[in-house]
Amino acid sequence: MKKSWGVRIWRWSIISVIGAYLMVPLYAMFDFSTKPFGFQDKGRTFRAWQIIPSQPDLITSITRSLITAAIVMSLILFLIVPTAIWVHLKLPLLRRPFELLCLLPLAIPAIVIVVGIAPLYRWISIHLTESPITLSGVYSMLILPYTYRSLSAALDAVDIHTLAEAARTLGANTSRVIFGIIMPTIKTGIVNGSFIAIALVMGEFTISNILNYKTFQVVIAQIGRTNGNVAVAVSLASILFVLVLLLAIPTKKRQGKVLDVDLA
Repeated sequence: MKKSWGVRIWRWSIISVIGAYLMVPLYAMFDFSTKPFGFQDKGRTFRAWQIIPSQPDLITSITRSLITAAIVMSLILFLIVPTAIWVHLKLPLLRRPFELLCLLPLAIPAIVIVVGIAPLYRWISIHLTESPITLSGVYSMLILPYTYRSLSAALDAVDIHTLAEAARTLGANTSRVIFGIIMPTIKTGIVNGSFIAIALVMGEFTISNILNYKTFQVVIAQIGRTNGNVAVAVSLASILFVLVLLLAIPTKKRQGKVLDVDLA
């Protein structure tokens, strides 16, 4: 009994420390965003939050960033996920090289990536479009390490070879096996990777700033040059928005659930 209480106290102590570590900066941001703008204001004020919608380029940058995130998630769903499944099913010897390839963006500094892709995006901005949505290509590359690890963990937790063999025995073709059998089984891993993509797209600053694209974080930085309260309020609102999305990820494990797929 004493050991049980000791374990509980230890667990709650860790949770409390981590909670304080995460919540204190958020409270500091909220505290700063509600401070008075000038001497005419007395006490706390929510003017910084009230004037967020009136900030120039803010709504446009949010819309563009969300569209970019949707494109990145589509690339994850229709390119990265099927490739990872195919490597796990048919090319097990290439798992390590494929994993190494996906981890390369972690080893390459962002400034080096910008130097490499700058000529390509210069050509795109001159001949095609200057929209920041074109950054979805480089963002898809940046999220590869996190997306692949999430997918790999989900694939390792499921016996996909047995599922694939059973589906082929019942007459399913390769596309049906990948998109209709295996992908629904690893839905949690796909959702985790998708929300990681949202967090990266909404929070990336270095590449878009150097390439002179007005993304969400670049606009926040520009607002911060003239009004720090509003910039902090916008940053806190974006953190809370992404946090709500992350908390919406299903975490309940399926136990004793039988996969019933109609292959007719």
